[in-house]
Amino acid sequence: MAAVKVAVVTGGNKGIGYAITQGLCDRYNGTVYLTARDENRGREAVAKLNKLGYKPLFHQLDIEDQGSINRFKRFIEETHGGLDVLVNNAAIAYKNDSTDPFGKQAEDTIRINFFGVLNTCRALLPLMRSHGRVVNVSSSCGHLLRINGQEPQAAELRTKLSSPSLTEEELCDIMRSFVKAANAGNHYELGYPNSCYVVSKVGVSALSQIQQRTFDNDTSRVDMVVNHVHPGYVDTDMTSHKGPLTIEEGAVGPLYCALLPPDVKEPRGQFIWKDCSIVDWVNGPTPSSV
Repeated sequence: MAAVKVAVVTGGNKGIGYAITQGLCDRYNGTVYLTARDENRGREAVAKLNKLGYKPLFHQLDIEDQGSINRFKRFIEETHGGLDVLVNNAAIAYKNDSTDPFGKQAEDTIRINFFGVLNTCRALLPLMRSHGRVVNVSSSCGHLLRINGQEPQAAELRTKLSSPSLTEEELCDIMRSFVKAANAGNHYELGYPNSCYVVSKVGVSALSQIQQRTFDNDTSRVDMVVNHVHPGYVDTDMTSHKGPLTIEEGAVGPLYCALLPPDVKEPRGQFIWKDCSIVDWVNGPTPSSV
C-alpha cells in the first residue's frame, strides 16, 4: 500500500500561508499540515478551515526554535515516514517606521527569514520523498538585482550569490557578514542594500538554487524540485494591509509550484513570479507590477 502523501506549510495560521493551506486542502491528494509558532492561533486557523469543510491537521512549528524544528521532524518521520511537499512561508518584516536600530533589525530578520528557513530545510529535506516539491516563499525583494549597495562591491556580491558553485556555508557567511556590517554601519559601502528584508529574501532565493543543485545530484531520489516564489504585494499584516492582492491571489504562485506534476522539466530551481511565469533571477528584468 502506497504511503499517504504529506504536505506542510510553515506560518500557516494567517495571510498567504493560510490561503496556501486552504488551497492544498482543496487540491492536494494527501494530508496537509498547517503549522504555526503559536499553538492557539494555529488551532484557531484549523478550526476556521474546518468550518469551511477542510480538514488540515495542526502541529506547532517555530522556525526560530531548533528544538521545535527537531520535534516536528521526529513527528513527521515517526508518523508518516516521509514528506512530499514543503512550503516555507513563515517570515517577518520590520515596518518602515520602526525605531529599532538597523543592526537589530538585521539580526532578527536574517535569523528568522534566512536561518530559520535554512534550519527547517536541513531538518526536513532529508525526509522528502521522490517527486518532492519544495516552495520557498521569497519576494520581488528577493531578486538578485536588489543587491544594489555601493558599486563595485554590490556587483561582487551579486557575482558570489549567483555563482553555480556557491555552497550553503558560503551563503551563510554572506548573511552573517551583512549582519556584522549592519551593526557596524558600513553595510552599504560593502555592497549591501539598506533593507534587511531584501537581504534575507535574496538569501532565500540563493539558497533555493543551491538546494536544486543538491537535489539534481541526489541519486537516491528522483524528480526533486525546489523553486522560489514572489507571491505579489498582498493585503496582510506584514504589508500593513497596503497590498492590493487578496491572500488567495498571493497563494497562486506558491500553489502552482507545490502542485507541479511529476517529471516536470521546468521550473526547477527558478524564480517564479506571482502569475506563475519564470523570471531571470540573475539578470532580470522583473515584471513592473508587484
